[in-house]
Amino acid sequence: MKSWSMGISGVFALIIIIAASYASLGVSLGAGIVLSAVLGTGWPHYLGIPAKKTLGSVIALTGVCAALTAAFTPGPGYLRWLPIFLAVGVGAVFVVQLIRGTGQSHRLESTLGASAGVLLAGLGSGWIASHRFTGETAMTLIAGVSALVALLIGMIRWPDRVIAPLAIVLAALAGDLAALLVSDLHIFQAAIIGAVIAAVLMSFRRLRIAAGRPRNVQGAIAMGVAPLGALGALVYFIDKLLIT
Repeated sequence: MKSWSMGISGVFALIIIIAASYASLGVSLGAGIVLSAVLGTGWPHYLGIPAKKTLGSVIALTGVCAALTAAFTPGPGYLRWLPIFLAVGVGAVFVVQLIRGTGQSHRLESTLGASAGVLLAGLGSGWIASHRFTGETAMTLIAGVSALVALLIGMIRWPDRVIAPLAIVLAALAGDLAALLVSDLHIFQAAIIGAVIAAVLMSFRRLRIAAGRPRNVQGAIAMGVAPLGALGALVYFIDKLLIT
């Protein structure tokens, strides 16, 4: 499976998130549920761990429950249920690892990898919470444009020592441009947001390179979607920091 397919899937998922933020809450919730299902289905395939269907269901259900509560929990603590779902999801991963009968020699790696999937799926609900917190799409658009630039730069097959600084600088500039066009956010703040988002995406790029090419289509798509889960909570808490 070609590694660039992960970047393409990440770009498509990001476009879905940004487009959904301009629609109703139901559309955003639907996008969150779909992306959680995609991540849950493919993450165990990317890691190559046993009990793929069971662990994938745990990952997907964590993301779905987190998205539902982020959409319907009264404010201002839209993510107050998230720690509970993350704890339950990680606990379920441990239970599955204890009762399954295959792959005992790699049980620790499987547990850590599946727990990371649970964390990423749950954190993705931050996109919904961010939109509900501000009631507008400016922050989502600024973060989305910065992430899009970083994703596109990350698809270039150059060394990390070149790609990482380039992506951070260009994402910061893209965040500034988006802020000037759609919000009254200070350009220095927008640049920091863009740089932080790019740094997160570049860390996932490094992880992907270290892990090698994905084994199949499901794994490639899941790895492309996974960084956006981490960005969801990041965008939400940056939003709260800037406003409060």
